Amino acid sequence: MKKLLAFTAIAAAATGVFAQDFPAGKTVTLVVPFTAGGPTDRVARDLAEAMQKTLGTTIVVDNTAGAGSSIGTTKVARAAPDGHTLLLNHIAMSTMPALYRKLPFNVENDFEYLGMVNEVPMTLIGKPGLPANNYKELTSWIEANKGKINLGNAGLGAASHLCGLLFQSALKTDMTAVPYKGTAPAIADLLGGQIDLLCDQTTNTTSQIEAKKVKAYAVTTSKRLTTPAVLKDLPTLAESGLKDFEVTIWHGVYAPKGTPAPVVKKLNEAIRAAMKDPGFIKRQEGLGAVITTDKRVEPAEHKKFVSAEIAKWGPIIKAAGVYAD
Repeated sequence: MKKLLAFTAIAAAATGVFAQDFPAGKTVTLVVPFTAGGPTDRVARDLAEAMQKTLGTTIVVDNTAGAGSSIGTTKVARAAPDGHTLLLNHIAMSTMPALYRKLPFNVENDFEYLGMVNEVPMTLIGKPGLPANNYKELTSWIEANKGKINLGNAGLGAASHLCGLLFQSALKTDMTAVPYKGTAPAIADLLGGQIDLLCDQTTNTTSQIEAKKVKAYAVTTSKRLTTPAVLKDLPTLAESGLKDFEVTIWHGVYAPKGTPAPVVKKLNEAIRAAMKDPGFIKRQEGLGAVITTDKRVEPAEHKKFVSAEIAKWGPIIKAAGVYAD
């Protein structure tokens, strides 16, 4: 018994020393559970560049995509809890529990929450030839064309899919969902008139709106956007009549469960420093993203927020009868 206690004390002391020295010059891997070049990947690379200034080590972005982000998320859940393998994921953390009947991890119990990074607004856009020129006209057009409307999305569980589900639920109407393997082909078909509507992140739609290649109807935030300039005059869906309608694609950082508290603290400090980094702020604002400046940048509040989002999205997804397996 004495030997066991001595071993436990030595192990605890070793963990404490390791945590104090973290990252000890060792590379940190930031897993992105989506393909390179997408909006989440862009956030991750900007964040890695800013965080490594504080941590004093290199942060490498690892794109492990597939299965609605569950493959990359599983990879981090099963990684060594030493702070050297992290996850950057978005709203999928709150929707996977409802979308998948079986997950190899528990979102709320198998991770250390490190803090939220940003929120990306979404826009409701239509094909170029759509006759509606504003949201009021759009609702009339939707009412007149029930059963004929194609609503695109970037795949099961994607941000555009979730926004589409909530939009149909709020309008109490059904549209034909047209899933694609990513946002790019969805926007291509919207431009070509093969689909009628799409609700997607400003990171994907702003350039199309600015070039006047699509019809822009509304943003999904609770308040009108102040940047970028081309979106300033778009009304919110809430003010347009869909009470309490709000969808933002938020990003947060996670570590495997059991990561030592001192390491969690250092990583959170690096995230909070990144939120104040001028270069990071400028690049995120250029994407239409809103930097997290409220209490959700702290681990406990981050976790509380995700739990609330799980409670929000679960009933919507289940009511739609949508499952990934």
